Amino acid sequence: MLTPNGLARAALRFRPSAFVGTFIAFAMAAMVVSACGILLETGLRATVPPARYAAAPVVAAAEQTAPYGHGDDADSEPVPDRARLDASLVAKAASTPGARTAVADVTFPVSGPQGTLTAHNWASTAFTAEKLTAGRPPHPGEVVLADNKGTVGAHVTLTTPQGSHTYRVSGTANTLPHARTTSRGGTPIATAWFADDEAVRISGHPGRIDAIAVLPEPGVATGTLASRVEHALSTKAEVHTGNARGAVEAPALGEAKEMLTGIGGSFGGVATMVAVFTAAGTVALAVGQRAREFALLRAIGTTPRQIRRTIATETLLVAPLAAALGCLPGIALARWWFGQLQDKGAVPEPVDLSVSWIPLVSAIGAVLLTALLSGYMAAHRSSRIKPGQAISEASVERLRPGWIRTPLGIAAAAGGFVCAGLSASLTGDDAANAALGIVVLFMLSVALLGPFIARACAALFGLPLRGASASAVLAAANSRTNARRLASAITPIVLAMAFSSVLIFMQTSTDHVTADQQHAGITADHIVTADPGLTPDAVRRAERTPEVTAAVGLLKTSVLVPGSGGLESVSAQGVTGSASALSAVQDLDVGHGRLSLKQGEIAVDASLADNAHVKVGDRLHLRLPDGTRAAPVVVATYGRGMGLSEVTMNRTALATHVTSAYDTELWTKGGTAAGLKAFGTVLDRGDYTTAQSLDRELNAWANSVMAGVLGGFAAVAAVNTLVMTVLDRRRELGTLRLIGSTRRQVLRMIRWEALLVALAGIALGTAIALATLVPMMKGLTGQGPYIPPLVYGSFAGAIVVLGVTAATVPARAALRKETLEE
Repeated sequence: MLTPNGLARAALRFRPSAFVGTFIAFAMAAMVVSACGILLETGLRATVPPARYAAAPVVAAAEQTAPYGHGDDADSEPVPDRARLDASLVAKAASTPGARTAVADVTFPVSGPQGTLTAHNWASTAFTAEKLTAGRPPHPGEVVLADNKGTVGAHVTLTTPQGSHTYRVSGTANTLPHARTTSRGGTPIATAWFADDEAVRISGHPGRIDAIAVLPEPGVATGTLASRVEHALSTKAEVHTGNARGAVEAPALGEAKEMLTGIGGSFGGVATMVAVFTAAGTVALAVGQRAREFALLRAIGTTPRQIRRTIATETLLVAPLAAALGCLPGIALARWWFGQLQDKGAVPEPVDLSVSWIPLVSAIGAVLLTALLSGYMAAHRSSRIKPGQAISEASVERLRPGWIRTPLGIAAAAGGFVCAGLSASLTGDDAANAALGIVVLFMLSVALLGPFIARACAALFGLPLRGASASAVLAAANSRTNARRLASAITPIVLAMAFSSVLIFMQTSTDHVTADQQHAGITADHIVTADPGLTPDAVRRAERTPEVTAAVGLLKTSVLVPGSGGLESVSAQGVTGSASALSAVQDLDVGHGRLSLKQGEIAVDASLADNAHVKVGDRLHLRLPDGTRAAPVVVATYGRGMGLSEVTMNRTALATHVTSAYDTELWTKGGTAAGLKAFGTVLDRGDYTTAQSLDRELNAWANSVMAGVLGGFAAVAAVNTLVMTVLDRRRELGTLRLIGSTRRQVLRMIRWEALLVALAGIALGTAIALATLVPMMKGLTGQGPYIPPLVYGSFAGAIVVLGVTAATVPARAALRKETLEE
């Protein structure tokens, strides 16, 4: 039934403009769908080849996720920092039948005269193959340094999480390239080795180790040994072999996989929906433009089945090739996107982009299915209508409600209003989760009720044109009587405006609130930062610095707290110092309770407390950075968590649960920059901006990219639709010239129509964005959305310029052709 026939080939040959527009829509849809599919597949398949553990066939490590829920609702969330094992498990692993030895692995940062060093326990060289080049292994109070970083017998002062101590250099060792640690900028970081017991003690998490490398007896298979180790350690550790060992070296792989699957899955779902609706709208426009042709075919005896077969054949001639070609820029888009994520440190460097046939075939299949269904639905009435009636309806557009589209569109609009009301009554992430459905539902409503909405917009925006020039009056009349054509042009503009505004202004709103809270909440005169952190006695020494009246150290990290959908990662600060000193350098805006920094007590942001359903006096059941359970008592709630920190507690409660157990910042009241320079880099209050977490940086960047992808796609679709619409009106434009209209008057009419389309799309898109942003921001920040006028103006201006240009250029070409033919 789908064999190409002569009528379909003739349509492609004699109506190229309509099919070029359809081709572009299909190719763009395939590009977006394939790019998101590639990222989704990469997230599912991502692995990191082992480097440090390459010579250790079996590695045991703690589970890097925190489980929550029960039964069918059970799930887990990646922990903010590395989860560790109890050091006593090394003996159990070593006693496993078939194990030659089991070696603990400990890694932590230290600082010395030459900068930051990565420290390990000396026993770990048993599986890294690093060897002494001079001297001997370290004893307690000694250290082995990398080549060219020390001299045997010399003494070096190193700052560890336990304090500053002077160590004797007992030897030097080579550092293998595959095991060398590098900074985020790619600069190699020097290595130091301590005696095993001392490394565990001074690491900042005494009694805990990063992993256990198990080496087999000769002839023992890796799988057999792994099974035995897993049985020996029971549920206290996860056992890894093969490429899974790489995930132990790079705990960030779990978060990277989750982010990639989120972009490819969640955003990919929205992008696919937008692409499908846009492509379907283009097909419907192309088929609708041929209503007169189908009417004549019905009048000369063509059957409904033949017309549907013709449209299906035309689709098969265009869609597969367009989708296949669209996958090529889709691969390029996915590579660029993935490369940017790696450059920003969100994805480990050893992870490769996975490009297989699965997302490409899925994209081609989705485009082909969309083309067939949209073509069938668009031609359904034209193929079934009686021949005489077909000719009469082809001459004048009749706006009749569809039995399927209209109820679905009304239901989607009602659902959008219900979600908006629900989101307004919620707080925190509950509001965000409910609000996300608003934009999707309203967009569905616009797509399904397009002709009715277009006629209403034409009547409203056409009012000012009725009293203007003849060209403006004609533009208003054309818009009212061609609602379906108008809807095809408005829908992609609404898509571009709504999605771009929601993604961008959501970020500007949170950034605006964060900046306001920082401006009001930072009362310190100086803030000192150091790499990898401040010395343990920095606060005590700062308090004795001349003119300093208060000083506190802050250990910045994240913890997991219960939220609407399970555990959620929030910012936390562990405080070294008294509550009165903290109040002198930070105005947290305490609303309920009294700020206290005793062990077992915690102060939290008010919105976080609402979201977790706790109040002053309740226990907040949370997970510390390494996943350890804790239930401190809430002693205060405050209002500036977004700008400062959402959780405030004693540093001691956090220090043993992070990899780098140093205070990251020193805040002082009083003092001078010269007096505080010895502690690190000194910033004044006006120059300081709280460093954004990686998650927040990535969210801002990801929102911008997603807005660019969706907005750009919708903008191209809008231009494509306008061009198709204008080119299809060559006969109409020629008739206007024949009855005496000047070329300038016709072009002016086209510009007025394009302006009406652009303004209608901007207004509808803005309304949908506000319906989404207002309840979302009320729940997240307690304030309305912040929309920078210049950014909004650039969005609106770009749409107007694109719309007018896309309509004017083909109109000029059509009029020029008419003039030449005359």
